[in-house]
Amino acid sequence: MSRILLGVTGGIAAYKALEFVRLADAAGHELRVVQTPASQRFVGAASFEALTGAPVLVHDHEPDPARGAFPGQARPAHAPISHLELVHNAELFVIAPASANTIAKLAGGFADNLLTSAALACTCPILVAPAMNNHMYENPATRENLEILRARGIHIAEPGSGRLASKGEAGVGRLTEPVDLLAACERLLASGSPAAEAPPVPAAGTSEGRRRRSLEGSRVLLTAGGTREPIDAVRYVGNRSSGRMGLALAAAAQARGAEVTVIGANLSDPVPPGARLVSVSSAAELEEACRRELPRCDILLMAAAVADFRPRAVAPGKLKKELRDHLSLELERTADVLSGLAAVRRPGQVLIGFAAEHGAGAMVEARRKLAHKGVDAIVLNDVSRPDIGFEVDQNEVHIVTPGGEEHLPRASKASIAEGILDAVERIRGAQPAADGGVAHPSSLTGDVPAGPTVGVDVQ
Repeated sequence: MSRILLGVTGGIAAYKALEFVRLADAAGHELRVVQTPASQRFVGAASFEALTGAPVLVHDHEPDPARGAFPGQARPAHAPISHLELVHNAELFVIAPASANTIAKLAGGFADNLLTSAALACTCPILVAPAMNNHMYENPATRENLEILRARGIHIAEPGSGRLASKGEAGVGRLTEPVDLLAACERLLASGSPAAEAPPVPAAGTSEGRRRRSLEGSRVLLTAGGTREPIDAVRYVGNRSSGRMGLALAAAAQARGAEVTVIGANLSDPVPPGARLVSVSSAAELEEACRRELPRCDILLMAAAVADFRPRAVAPGKLKKELRDHLSLELERTADVLSGLAAVRRPGQVLIGFAAEHGAGAMVEARRKLAHKGVDAIVLNDVSRPDIGFEVDQNEVHIVTPGGEEHLPRASKASIAEGILDAVERIRGAQPAADGGVAHPSSLTGDVPAGPTVGVDVQ
């Protein structure tokens, strides 16, 4: 397979680098590891050496018993300079986790340790995977340093959003999951592209010095979580949605420069810092909030699991178990929120629905919903599978449009969110520009009879 040089910097996420090495080795890649001294406070060299079968280097001038060779390579007769020989033999240099300090050094061209010296001498593609506290990641200095690296042709594996190392802290800054990091590596290796030519880097602080993010200036409205329809003052009819898929979309949209509003129904995790939260509980509250917020948004991502039915009557107080042997509930249908929003959307808005279907016939049902609801796309996932969707960190979806389907294979929800937003941007780019309007899917596919519908957070 390929030879991957892994650089590990100081941070709690260094433990994930061990899993990356294990996965890459199982996939047939040969690995060498260089560490910064600070990283050894979190993971020792012996752990990496056991997994790679090769010595780990930390300091510039320490002898390399393998003389720069990767496992399976013949060792040279002479003792070459370590940082030069390692990157000469590597086909990809991955720095994961990449701390804010190391990112700043890379942007400044420093070569004050073995890792940064290797990066400066590297001619193969470099992939940097940031991991740090959300405040450090969102600091303008870090954002500008990452833009400088991008301008030089260095690839960035964007961090995910969620709980962070410090107790009680949450936000963007989590190291991308090892399985997704390996997938990104293999995409780069398969492309066969060398490190990109480095265009001149404009002066820091100028508008030219910042790469315009693809959704900058756009307003994204998304729903996340699952509604609860009350039975009495204590009980409710609900679902298993945590809202994690919606929150991953919120973090990804923010990273692309969008202004994000989350209509959150009983979320289990906090929204990304900087996103505006509108908290709701029931389907009726969610519909009211959506109708209020829709006029000012450019993109609607309807990722919440909205109940199809609710109790016709809500009992006052708490129903007493001792007073009855059984309980019967009469349910009534809730409003089809997404269809109602599509009917009043303004020209130029992009509306994306989400559907969780079970087993056979899922694609047929997704296509029916696409036509019936009048939206631009339906994001479909199969909730019959226990390894994706609800209450897990990974997902797998199909994006269904009038022109066909796009499959996003199993990956972390952060990666799936990026794929969904890529599709959203393609949809926006394909809209007719003559009058600023949109081609409604219902006008392209014909009408079908209405039926029960649901907007589902695919977690």
